[in-house]
Amino acid sequence: MQPNFTIRPATAADMPAIHQLVYALAVYEKEPEAVVTTPAEFLEDFQNGLFQCSVALHEAEVVGLVLYYMAYSTWKGKMLYLEDFIVTAPFRRFGVGQMLFDAFLAEADRLGCRLVKWQVLDWNEPALRFYEKNEATIEKGWWNGKIFLKS
Repeated sequence: MQPNFTIRPATAADMPAIHQLVYALAVYEKEPEAVVTTPAEFLEDFQNGLFQCSVALHEAEVVGLVLYYMAYSTWKGKMLYLEDFIVTAPFRRFGVGQMLFDAFLAEADRLGCRLVKWQVLDWNEPALRFYEKNEATIEKGWWNGKIFLKS
């Protein structure tokens, strides 16, 4: 039997569940120690408008999310950056990922963005297949740079 899902904008009450899913993603990506944010920080940053999120619900449980924020491309203009895209393992293959991704794309369109962008690990074959199915361009010639700042 196909489970029923609801996709809706996240609320402040969802932040603990969102933080748990982000941590689960870090475990999947083999970097759980890299998560230093707390549920309280998620709540504060969400309330301050630093990010937006849509969640997938199954029987009132958060089973997936897309977390994103507005960015800017000097070449294209307004851009929505997809920071995290997670569906818990028991609910994969039911179309909930596509529903979340479609909600993210619809939000980008509603905001007048010309581009959406994200990162995907080169070894994450299921994610790569999903993005290719959605006609995404996966850039292989760009390298990521970052500096961790002390707070």
